[in-house]
Amino acid sequence: MERKIRKILVANRGVPAVRIMQTCRDLKIPTVAVYSTPDRLSLHVFMADEAVHIGEGPPLKSYLHMDRIIEAALKTGADAVHPGWGFLAENADFARRVIEAGLVWIGPRPEIIALMGDKKAAKEIAKRANVPTIPGIEDPKSPEEVLEWMERSRITFPIMLKAALGGGGKGMIKVENAQELPQKFSHAQSEAYKAFGDASLIAEKYIERGRHIEVQVVGDKHGHVVHLFERECTIQRRNQKIIEETPAPSLDDDLRQEICFTAVRLMREIGYDSAGTVEFLLDTATRRFYFLEVNTRLQVEHGVTELATGLDIVDLMIQIAEGKPLPFHQRDIQSNRWAIECRLTAEDPKTFAPSFGTITRLQIPDGPNIRISTGVYEGAEIPPYYDSMFMLIMSAGADRDQAIRVMDRALSRGLRVDGVKTIAPLLISIIRHPRFRAGEFSTRFIEEHLEELISTFKEFDPDEEVLKIARYVAEISALGPQSWM
Repeated sequence: MERKIRKILVANRGVPAVRIMQTCRDLKIPTVAVYSTPDRLSLHVFMADEAVHIGEGPPLKSYLHMDRIIEAALKTGADAVHPGWGFLAENADFARRVIEAGLVWIGPRPEIIALMGDKKAAKEIAKRANVPTIPGIEDPKSPEEVLEWMERSRITFPIMLKAALGGGGKGMIKVENAQELPQKFSHAQSEAYKAFGDASLIAEKYIERGRHIEVQVVGDKHGHVVHLFERECTIQRRNQKIIEETPAPSLDDDLRQEICFTAVRLMREIGYDSAGTVEFLLDTATRRFYFLEVNTRLQVEHGVTELATGLDIVDLMIQIAEGKPLPFHQRDIQSNRWAIECRLTAEDPKTFAPSFGTITRLQIPDGPNIRISTGVYEGAEIPPYYDSMFMLIMSAGADRDQAIRVMDRALSRGLRVDGVKTIAPLLISIIRHPRFRAGEFSTRFIEEHLEELISTFKEFDPDEEVLKIARYVAEISALGPQSWM
C-alpha cells in the first residue's frame, strides 16, 4: 500500500541532515530540523523549513532523546522520519516507536535492524544464505575458551575480539599472542559494555592483509532487491574509514560480480526493504571474501555510488518508504565513472586529537567533477559533543587516475579551513603515496606508513601569511607607487 510522504523530520545534524534536506528540496518535500543548544546556528537548522529545539549539547539530552524527536515530528505535522547515519539510525526501538506514533520510518523494518544489529544472529543468517564468514567463536566466556577454540580449529594468532552488538569499528581489539589475551579480553568486554550495554564478544581469525569491500543494496517492499555495485573502504585508522572509492581497485570483474550477487542473496534472505550495505573483508592472499556485517542505514560514503551510477539513494529510500516499487531492474544499473571520497574531520592530522572551535575562514573546493557534502559554513562552530566529521569531499573521473588528480586539486588547491585543525594534510599525503596510487594497500596502510605520511605535511602558518602581507604593505608605503600598479 502506497502512502505519500508530505513532510520529513530529519533526526540528525550536520552533514547527514544537510544531505537528506537537499534531496527533499529536489522532491519539494518540506523538512523539519531538530537541534541541540550548541547547534542553534548550524547549517542544517538554516536549511530546514522548520526547526525544533530538543535539548542540551550531550547527545543523550538531544539527538538520542527519542521522545523529544517524535514529539517534534507530531508537533510540526511531519508524517515521516529520516534518521541519516549515526545517533538513532540503527536503533530498532526508535524505528518501532516512530511507526507506533503513526509516522513513516524511512529505513528498513525495525525487526531487520534488530536482527542485523546482533552480530551473532547476522552471522548465522549469512551462513544460512551460503555467504562465507570468518572462522570464529561466539560469546566466549573466558580467554581459556578462546584458546581452546583456536587449538580445535587450528587458528593461529593474531585474532580479533569484537563486541557482539558492535558496529562502525567500535569495540574491536586485535590480539597478537597468548600472553596479552587475558588483559585484552577483559578490556574488550569493558569496551563492549560501555559502548553497547552488553559485554558479549566474538573472537575471529584476523585477516592479515585484509581489504574492506562493501556492497550498496536497495530493496523495496515488493520483494525486489538489487545492488548498486561495490565500494572499497580499506583506508582506515582505528577501524574508522577515511577514504572510500568505487569501483574497488582490488577486484577483477569476476570477483566483483560474485561479491555483489552474494550481497543481494543475503539481503533477499532477510527480506531487506530500504537502502543498506553488506560489508565484506577480502583476503588478498587467497582472493577469498568473508561476511562482516550489514549496515541497516544510509552510509556516509553513499555519495561515491551516486556519482558513479547517477542515482539518488536518499530519493530511493523515500520512494521505498512510500511503498513504491523500485523504478529499475538490475540490468538497468550501470557504473560508468570512478569516484573517490575523503572524509574531512576536525582533528590534528598527526595525533588525531579532536580540534573544536570556530571556523574563521572556509574555502570549499569547486570545479569539474567535484561534489561536496558539508555540514558547516564560514563562522560556524564545531562543538565538542559530536563526531568530528564536518565535510565529505568527493571527486569523479573517467578512470582512477583522473579521479585521484581531481581529488588532489580539491584538497591542495580548492580547500582552506582556518580556526580548527583538519586531517587534510594526511588525506593529501595518502592520495599522493605511490602505494595508494598503485592500488596496493590494506586496512593497516595508515599505521604502517604514518611516519612517512606525516613527514610530507606542508606546514601552513596563518600568522606567517599576515606577516607577508604586512611586509608588502610596508614596502609599498616606503617606496611609493610602483610602475606595475
